[in-house]
Amino acid sequence: MSKTFMGVRLRRLREERSLTQTAVAQALGISNSYLSQIEQNQRPLTVPLLLKLNAAFGVDVQLFSEDEEGRLISDVREALGEGGAEHISTAELRELALNMPAVGRALVALHRKSRRSADRAEAMALRLGEEFADDTPARMPFEQVRDFFYSRRNHVAELDEAAERLYAAAGLTPRQVRPGLAAWLAQRHGVRVVVDEGEEAQRRFDVVNRTLHVSPFTKQGQQAFQMAMQLAYLEAGAAIETLIDGAGFDDRETRDLLRIGLAQYFAGAVLLPYRDFLQQAETFAYDIVRLGRHFGVGFETVCHRLSTLQRPGALGVPFFFVRVDRAGNISKRQSATDFHFSRVGGSCPLWNVYEAFAQPGRVLTQMAQMPDGRTYLWIARTVGSPSPAFGAPGKSFAIGLGCDIRHASRLVYSQGLDLSDIAAATPIGAGCKVCERPACPQRAFPPIGRALVIDPNRSAATPYPTAA
Repeated sequence: MSKTFMGVRLRRLREERSLTQTAVAQALGISNSYLSQIEQNQRPLTVPLLLKLNAAFGVDVQLFSEDEEGRLISDVREALGEGGAEHISTAELRELALNMPAVGRALVALHRKSRRSADRAEAMALRLGEEFADDTPARMPFEQVRDFFYSRRNHVAELDEAAERLYAAAGLTPRQVRPGLAAWLAQRHGVRVVVDEGEEAQRRFDVVNRTLHVSPFTKQGQQAFQMAMQLAYLEAGAAIETLIDGAGFDDRETRDLLRIGLAQYFAGAVLLPYRDFLQQAETFAYDIVRLGRHFGVGFETVCHRLSTLQRPGALGVPFFFVRVDRAGNISKRQSATDFHFSRVGGSCPLWNVYEAFAQPGRVLTQMAQMPDGRTYLWIARTVGSPSPAFGAPGKSFAIGLGCDIRHASRLVYSQGLDLSDIAAATPIGAGCKVCERPACPQRAFPPIGRALVIDPNRSAATPYPTAA
């Protein structure tokens, strides 16, 4: 808790629960005047007092979390940036998020409502054959699915718990998940697993013959993942449909994509059950390669699972996960914390996730700092599969896994790094269109709401606010 002056949040909490200052002060064991000073931001809200709040009133400590502040800052910046508002400094956004979070969330909600309205208007215009006048980009189905997981901090408790029950009931153990799942499918559901030489898809389920075909050109861990995905539909189908209905998506494509995403989440949770995986992650200091060898899965699968460890009372390091290709396309991104992936500006070329392509197979580390001053530790490595035949292209991606620098000492990847030397961090951004660094040598576009003014006496372009 580096930001401990949270009087407005405490006052709002007291008002929402109709509590008097005297009642709260007595519960915390402090005087009324001391509490008044906290609410006026004249004294900090200390960790012992926060713990007393939790014990006395069941207050979620996330209400006073700096991660919540960072997430809100990112969301408000994007909302106001896309709205064409004048430039608002990070200091002003932080003040809003810290002292008036409800106002910030209302702005974000209005922005999202506006985007949904624009989506519907564009869809109607396309059906009518009219040109859509608004240049606001519509949210694609996959973006809506990403937002669903983002809103849950990439943790779906219902599926995690169901996966753990299945893991125990089937008697599964690390590195023996594939044969165990095959036996469970046969005994419990009458489904026969066939490794089919002629099968091009990784998984195909023949409903009539109750046969699951898996490709022989995948690794054992990948085959186990496909079996677990089929079990997601067979055993967790009702829970998945409840989650989809609760998300409020109307169009079929978004619902179908979310169904696949939730089934994949369940499959990952079966291969890497929450409690066992978290325990081994802490034991191995989050060494991804050792975790992969222990559980018999690949680098990407481990990274993806690490970004989901946000169970209340059993928290892992809050990671953010990204998968990109050589062209900079982000095909996967999940965040368990406040790190913000831009929807409007691409990503930053100074990020080590792109450097990984120059050193395939090697784990790279990077201390990186965002424009708002937050510093992160990033781990990056390439993954992929070779060409299936002569002349056919293979697959190559770079995986990035990052966490706030305050968690970095828990990771084996911090060895040899001076985590206190923030000046050594590489300055990166979430994308040129939302990045405020005017002198960045890699800038490709001006920030939203600004124009580039070229000074003929200087070699760099400097962004200035556009005139109203």
